[in-house]
Amino acid sequence: MTQAILAGPDHDDLGPALEGEGIDVSCVDGILTASVLDDAGIADADLFVLTDLDEATAISVVKDRNPDVRIVVYSHDSLPEFVRGQTDLAMDPDLFGVDMVAEELG
Repeated sequence: MTQAILAGPDHDDLGPALEGEGIDVSCVDGILTASVLDDAGIADADLFVLTDLDEATAISVVKDRNPDVRIVVYSHDSLPEFVRGQTDLAMDPDLFGVDMVAEELG
């Protein structure tokens, strides 16, 4: 089973849509420190989905902890330049609905 961490607010209900595709989702919110990500299970995650780009520095921490994890950004905000090279996929909720995103990631 695919393991995912959904980090940040889930205003669009992406978490339930991912679960509907058979993905095991752990949700974290707030400041994404290394210990928060470790506690969420980042070492074993297949997928890291970030919805709050104020926490974009977490992408570097995630890649350090798990180089093989797939990084997905699902946000209305622009992806900062410093993490573009570490991000596998960036999608705007206005263009990509949660069902489409969940199906693609599942």
